Amino acid sequence: MNSDDLALFAAVVHAGSISRAAIEKGMDQSTVSRRVSLLESEVGGRLFHRSGRGVTLTERGQQLMVYAQTISNTLETALRAMQKETETGPARLRIGAQPTIARMTFGKLYHAFRVQYPNTQIRFIEGLANQLLSSLNDGEIDLLLLYRPEHAGSLPYDPLLHEGIWLITPPDFTLPVANSVPLSQLADIPLILPSTHHGIRLMAETAAARHGFSLKLALECDGSTTMTKQLVMDGCGCTILPLAAVIDDVNAGRLKTYRLTEPGISRCVALLMGKTQSDHQAHRD
Repeated sequence: MNSDDLALFAAVVHAGSISRAAIEKGMDQSTVSRRVSLLESEVGGRLFHRSGRGVTLTERGQQLMVYAQTISNTLETALRAMQKETETGPARLRIGAQPTIARMTFGKLYHAFRVQYPNTQIRFIEGLANQLLSSLNDGEIDLLLLYRPEHAGSLPYDPLLHEGIWLITPPDFTLPVANSVPLSQLADIPLILPSTHHGIRLMAETAAARHGFSLKLALECDGSTTMTKQLVMDGCGCTILPLAAVIDDVNAGRLKTYRLTEPGISRCVALLMGKTQSDHQAHRD
């Protein structure tokens, strides 16, 4: 699966039918249908319900659309941010991101920037938010993609997208509902969360306090998202994460997800520019 596959998938979603998407893309209907079928084989399930009136997304298709929209928005915003550079682009570009965002975007960003700036030396840096922000302030990173802190204060950023937060459980964990749970039900579910100085913990504590309950903490883990997911797989508790962080494990049956029905619980993926990039933009503006 690559960005072209996701773009074609999104085109079918927006068009509402394979035939209309083929016309809009200037492709044969059979080619579009074949590529959609190949994509369905790759992700291991149907992406569309097909009828004489067109197509609608299955639940798996809705999950994949999270990826498609994320990649589309990130590439569009990143390219817009760089369009004011010279034709040859900067000599080097250092891009930082938190692990989940890095996994979703670094490969796509590389190809996008290679088209726009073939002579630019690109360096990717993955790390935790505090480390990346320190590097940005020290001038060691030019562009930073991260989840906006719950209390952003005066931190300047450009919002890219908002991701919903899901309850992540072991595959044998059972709740009385099929696909979603109210936020208040987290009061009875043992959670694995970072310590309080991390963003998702602050977000969860704030949302719980707003609804008048306290979270039930199974344990704290300040490791990577991969480590947190492994602890969930090992039955140590549940956690809350964006769907994009666990979609591969869900499709493989290693984890289960429940959508949190509270509309306000989400994370904003933000773009921050280092001092050098900000000075360039201010000069050009």
